[in-house]
Amino acid sequence: MPTSVLPTLPTSVTRARENAVVELLRVSPLADELASRFADGGHRLYLVGGSVRDALLGRLGKPGEHDLDFTTDARPADVQRLLSGWADRQWDTGIAYGTIGAVRRGQTVEITTFRADSYDRQTRNPEVSFGDTVEGDLLRRDFTVNAMAVQLPSKRFVDPHDGLAALAARLLDTPATPQESFADDPLRMLRAARFVAQLGFAVAPRVREAMTEMAEQISRITAERVQAELSKLVMGAYPRAGIELLVDTGLAEYVLPEVPAMRLATDEHLQHKDVYTHSLVVMEQAIDREGPGGADLVLRLAALLHDIGKPATRRLESDGRVSFHHHEVVGAKMVKARLRALRYSKAVIDEVSRLVYLHLRFHGYGTGEWTDSAVRRYVTDAGPMLERLHRLVRSDCTTRNRRRAAALQRSYDSLENRITALREQEQLDAIRPDLDGNEIMRILDLQPGPLVGKAYKHLLAVRMERGPLTHDEAVAELRTWAAEQA
Repeated sequence: MPTSVLPTLPTSVTRARENAVVELLRVSPLADELASRFADGGHRLYLVGGSVRDALLGRLGKPGEHDLDFTTDARPADVQRLLSGWADRQWDTGIAYGTIGAVRRGQTVEITTFRADSYDRQTRNPEVSFGDTVEGDLLRRDFTVNAMAVQLPSKRFVDPHDGLAALAARLLDTPATPQESFADDPLRMLRAARFVAQLGFAVAPRVREAMTEMAEQISRITAERVQAELSKLVMGAYPRAGIELLVDTGLAEYVLPEVPAMRLATDEHLQHKDVYTHSLVVMEQAIDREGPGGADLVLRLAALLHDIGKPATRRLESDGRVSFHHHEVVGAKMVKARLRALRYSKAVIDEVSRLVYLHLRFHGYGTGEWTDSAVRRYVTDAGPMLERLHRLVRSDCTTRNRRRAAALQRSYDSLENRITALREQEQLDAIRPDLDGNEIMRILDLQPGPLVGKAYKHLLAVRMERGPLTHDEAVAELRTWAAEQA
C-alpha cells in the first residue's frame, strides 16, 4: 500500500497535539457550552474515542458532519437533567448502557457515563457498571487510538495508553492485552480489520497473533453485527488490506469462507497465482471505476465475489488447461446463500448475485458477432445494473498481456457503442411487447388468465429477436401464434 495515500499525521507528537486542539476549537463553542454546564453541575466532561482520533487525523470535517462522543462521571439521570434546556432534542435509547443522545444546532452528541464493565465471555453483551475515572473508562476501549480523551473546557490531553504514539505510527494495538480485549468482545477483531481498511493502519504483531489464535470466537457474534462491520470494511479506502487481514488471520473462514477458498484455484488463463489474488485486483480496479456517487457496496461485493464459484467447478481438461464451466451460475447461487446468512437486504443480495451471474456474458461477444437480439437481451437482463455491469466486466480484465487487454477493452467499447446505437433507435432500457395485456385480451377475446401471460411472453420474445414492430405487424404475429396454440 503506497504510503503517499495514507492519512497524514505529523511526526511530532507535540505538533499532533497542537493540530488536535485546532480541530477541537472548530467544534467549540458547542463543546465548551456543554462542558460549562457539566462543570457548573459539579461534573467532569471529556471528548473521547473516535472524535479525538479523527481530530488528530484532521478528519472531523465541518461541524455537524460527524457525531461527537463524550464521557463523564455524571450518571445518566444527571446527564439528562444537564441537557434539559440546552439540547434542541435528546433521546435515551442507549440509557441501559449509560448513553444519552442529543442534538444542538444540528450537531449530534452522545454522552456516556464512565464505564467499568465486565463480560461473561459467552456473548459480547457486557454487565454494565459505571466507573469513576476516565482512565478506567479508557482501559475498556477497543484500541489505543480510540482510548484518548480531551478534558473540556481546559483541552487537557489524557492518553494513558500511548494512543497518540500508536496513531503516529499508524498502528492498532489494544489498551489491555488483545487476548483479554477480544475475549470480552470478539467483534473487536473484525473492527481491527475494518480500521485497517478505513484508515490504512497496520495491526500490532500481538494483535495479529491474538486474532489468529481466537478467530473462532467471532462465531459468538450475531450475523447482523458481522455484516455491519464487513460492509464498513468493504466501503473503506483500503478494503484489500482489510480483506487480506481477515484471510491471513483465519477470520474470513468464519465470516466469508468463500474468499479464502479461492486460493485453491488457478484461473483458466493461467495468468495469476490464484483466483483470490485476481479477485482482489478486480475489486481495486472496480473501485477505480466507481461512478460519481462514490463508494458502491454492491459493485465492490460483486467484484470481490464474482469468481467464488470457481473452486466448485474447477476441472482439469485433457489438454492440461483448467476450466471453470458455469462458475458464474454456481457463484451467483453461492453469493445469495452467503449474503442471506449475513443478513444483507434483499435488494443487495439480488443486485450482487445478478452481477455475478452476468459477469461472463460479455465473453461470448468475441469480436462483435452478437446479433441485435443478443445485445437487447444483454441490456434487458442487466436492467438497472447495466452501468455496474460495464464497470465490473472492464475491471475483470487483469491480464498482463497488453495486447490482449487492449483487445478486450476495444471489444467492450464496441458492445457499448452498439448499445448506444440501439438506444437511439429503440426504447432499449424498457423493452416491452408491442401489445399490452389489455390489447391481447381484446384482440383474442380472452379473459384474464395464464393464456394472456403466454401470449405476452411470446410477443416479448419476438420483440427481442426482431426489434420494434408496427401495430399491424404485432397483431398479425399475435393471431398467428394464437392459431398455432389452438
